[in-house]
Amino acid sequence: MVYLWVDGVYVKAGLEKQKAALLVVIGALLDGRKVILAVEPGYRESTESWSEVLRDLKERGMNCPCLVVGDGNLGIWGALANIYPGALEQRCWNHKVVNVLDKLPKRLHGQAKRHLQEIVYAENREAAEAERDDFVHWCEAEGYRRAGETLVRDWNRMETFYQFPQEHWRHLRTTNVVESPFAGLRLRTDAAKRYKKVENATAVIWKMLLLAEQRFHRLEAPEKLIQVYLESGFQETNEETETKQEEVLAIA
Repeated sequence: MVYLWVDGVYVKAGLEKQKAALLVVIGALLDGRKVILAVEPGYRESTESWSEVLRDLKERGMNCPCLVVGDGNLGIWGALANIYPGALEQRCWNHKVVNVLDKLPKRLHGQAKRHLQEIVYAENREAAEAERDDFVHWCEAEGYRRAGETLVRDWNRMETFYQFPQEHWRHLRTTNVVESPFAGLRLRTDAAKRYKKVENATAVIWKMLLLAEQRFHRLEAPEKLIQVYLESGFQETNEETETKQEEVLAIA
């Protein structure tokens, strides 16, 4: 597996009407396809719950992903350290933007969004950091220092995607591949109000995600996925790398 996108969706389930977290994992194959790997019930996206999901994937034969894209929930990052410590980490920019805007009054949201878009779509890491610093100064000038602090927090996980091929950046900035299908899923789950059992919710969401999987956009430049996989997983000479690439291509 080259890339993973992970996120949790919450549904009302059980007699106590508690919200149950369903932990979703989507992966990118070497040919650019995105496939659903797991939809498992968990406890509030805890490190323990995410560790169980990743451990199951590992036991099923999944290699260490090159990059994992997730939200700000600390559970997934703790689980990665336990199960796949070699995986690089990228936080979702959509979640980050929402968190930053929460620290600003609505009258500044339009201006702030334009600033933030310049950061998200900067042409390289240096440009993104320059735009970040400009935004922090703007927040301080407007009297909302906490918004700037929220942007900078966990910054090392915000710019990891720059280490990967530019053709893949738009896929790696966010967890949209997980979030987008949930718009339709929530209509279904909200109409049901709550499920008597978490297993019922899991079955419904699995089915609807499998339907959504057929419409997932493939990653561009799939040949670079193979390059990423080889460079992340092997440290051989050029001749050995070429041989390994031929083997991978044959499998793909």
